Amino acid sequence: MADKKRSILVKYARKQLGKPYKYGAKLREAPKIFDCSSFVYYLYQLIGIQLPRTALDQASQGETVPPQKNKLKIGDLLFFKGGWGHYNPAFPMGIGHVGIYVGSGKVINARYQQNKNGSDGGSVIEETVESFLNRPDFVIVKRILD
Repeated sequence: MADKKRSILVKYARKQLGKPYKYGAKLREAPKIFDCSSFVYYLYQLIGIQLPRTALDQASQGETVPPQKNKLKIGDLLFFKGGWGHYNPAFPMGIGHVGIYVGSGKVINARYQQNKNGSDGGSVIEETVESFLNRPDFVIVKRILD
């Protein structure tokens, strides 16, 4: 059952590639617009798992996994502080961003980036897992699916 859910996560995560990013996107805006945590929330909702809305609260869910590429499974959530860290006693260093591991060394996430003309922007993108794990502000990997 978990393998079927993992394949659904990857399928629907890839369908969202290129969709626009907006900080604080509302859940009702999905699947047209996402922020990082609404993206993860949306995907997990599709497989019948209700996660909290914010990256900080999502980081409190599931099982902690060693932050090593060879230990990751599809569906694992990777968290870092980012520019908008939010704090609680469990994460005093802050959590500000989340992405979802989709296998083959890749993470898909809704990511802010400043456009070349200086305006705010961003989109759902796929990048290497190393771009998460090697960040100085990387915090934790969590596994939601057994």
